[in-house]
Amino acid sequence: MSLEFRHIAHAYGEVQALRDIDLVAPAGEITCLLGSSGCGKSTLLGLAAGLLPVQSGSIVLDGKVLADESGAPPPEKRPVGLVFQEGALFPHMDLRRNIAFGLPKGRHGEIEGWLEQVGLAGLGARFPHELSGGQQQRAALARAMAPGPAVLLMDEPFASVDIVLRRRLRRDCRMLLKERGATTILVTHDPAEALDIGDRIAVMEAGRIVQFGTPVELHETPQAASVGAMFSGAQVVPAERRGEALSTAFGDWPVDCVSGALPDSARLDLLVHARALDLEPDPQGLPIRDLHALGDGTMRVLLREDGARDLAIETGEPPRPGGRFRVVPHAGTVRAFAAD
Repeated sequence: MSLEFRHIAHAYGEVQALRDIDLVAPAGEITCLLGSSGCGKSTLLGLAAGLLPVQSGSIVLDGKVLADESGAPPPEKRPVGLVFQEGALFPHMDLRRNIAFGLPKGRHGEIEGWLEQVGLAGLGARFPHELSGGQQQRAALARAMAPGPAVLLMDEPFASVDIVLRRRLRRDCRMLLKERGATTILVTHDPAEALDIGDRIAVMEAGRIVQFGTPVELHETPQAASVGAMFSGAQVVPAERRGEALSTAFGDWPVDCVSGALPDSARLDLLVHARALDLEPDPQGLPIRDLHALGDGTMRVLLREDGARDLAIETGEPPRPGGRFRVVPHAGTVRAFAAD
């Protein structure tokens, strides 16, 4: 079943958390809500779960209104499963009883099968405190999926697990979700996690969706400099167009450094890669803030402009200590976007 958010807006007092959100989470796919803290992603998930009332707009499940301004069923009456950052298992119940919670007695015979599916076979008699963090999250996933919800909602489900285990856990989780055909919405602040697990990604900033698409679309055709930086490891440099030059805090760059069309805007955000930049001595340039060997014969040079914005340059030729430099991008390596 698909889940749709139609013209959703939400505020906490005078703080506008969501602004006219339109989003469709397709049936059987994993949709990631990606953004920094405070962008509105957890608020959107809370509205879908029924943890928050809909103030404006509507939430539609499989073509039927699930919740709107006129009312909505409580969380326990919704066909959704929830997985939180800490798993939220019942500490006084063993794993079997945790997974049995919400299942009719006639389906308790499925419990051992769920334990096996999430890699916890033989551990049903253990209590949550007797499990590792990764095992707790697997158990929480089994408990949420066992009743067969139409939609599974996951809020930073791997954030409390160490990074090595996190990679394996989210890939195992993706395979299980896809095998079950579950419609899933997963909240994360980690672009790598969104790429690793998501079929589609909604990038959120300040209560809005900046771009929604597949990982390939977001990587190859970003619609904003911030999206491009998030998925390509590039940096954003503000610039002003002055004739045939782009004026930046790191020097004037020729317009031929830009790949593709140059937006018809005086103020631009330039997306640049550290390895597509050169340093040139310039008495009026900037001093080096930091030098760091990356271990592959490359040196990372960090420059800081007066506004406290850093720019990293990766080069195989260490610059002269104590000098001042301007930055020159390689031709055709910069992407330009109109600044907000």
